[in-house]
Amino acid sequence: MVPPAAPTSYYGRPILKPPVWKWLIPAYFFTGGLAAGSSAVALAAALTGRGRLARVSRLASTGAVIGSTALLVADLGRPGRFANMLRTAKVTSPMSVGSWILAAFGPASALATASDVLAIAPEVGRAAEVAAAALSPALATYTAVLIADTSVPVWQQAASELPALFASSALASAGAIGALFGPACETGPARLLTAIGVSGELASTAVMERKLGQLSENYHGGRAGRLARAAKILDAAGLVGLGLGRRRPPLGRLGAAAILLGSLAERFAVFEAGMASARDPHQTVEPQRARLDARDRAARSGAADAPERTPAH
Repeated sequence: MVPPAAPTSYYGRPILKPPVWKWLIPAYFFTGGLAAGSSAVALAAALTGRGRLARVSRLASTGAVIGSTALLVADLGRPGRFANMLRTAKVTSPMSVGSWILAAFGPASALATASDVLAIAPEVGRAAEVAAAALSPALATYTAVLIADTSVPVWQQAASELPALFASSALASAGAIGALFGPACETGPARLLTAIGVSGELASTAVMERKLGQLSENYHGGRAGRLARAAKILDAAGLVGLGLGRRRPPLGRLGAAAILLGSLAERFAVFEAGMASARDPHQTVEPQRARLDARDRAARSGAADAPERTPAH
């Protein structure tokens, strides 16, 4: 019997080549989610007569989408590369779909904000705001689909949990912006949305780590582990601050700031966990080996349970 091989490399080279992304990409994930969530909060605030909260959220959405586009262009190297991504539309490519979502969301958000701040063309502004809010779920989650579509084990194995995590984080950060900069008399719904987003973020993280099994070690050690712990601590402290903020608004704003930082830390934790997972050859080979073993066991079990056929005469 030959002992099981311990995977270390492929002829002296890594089995997987880690993504070449730098800090710009997790920052892009965060700003894109903030823009999407703030657009939805702005529409909800406008429909419920909270004009000042709506304006804060519109400004946050437009500022975040501008920052998100700048981060993406900086990562690509030059603006022309982003323009080239819009030359075709491929529905099977998360990057292509995401580029078109960003290209449509940005002008809609900016138009809604300009209409509000300049007090011009209110009908056009309302239509643009509805359009931006309609695109916000896709903008908040397409980056999760994008990284889950790679070969990085810890991202690929969490394909069904990452979109929920990113959407919850987007809602938490958007609500936190509203609670941080909005007028105290209008921030009640923003605090509620923040609490819902944080709860969803924590629940999605727990479900994801349980499903990942051994791969979840990426979220418990190294840089990703430190960021993940910081995100949980900031979220917990932020929820306490939000609860106290009803009577003491300064504590509510501190809680909102903590949650905003927690959402940012969570995006970087997901990014760093993926980078660590790609560098570890065991995490590439072992899940594949486990799937093959499970398939072989299922095949043998099916063959054993199959009824014995009587030969025809």
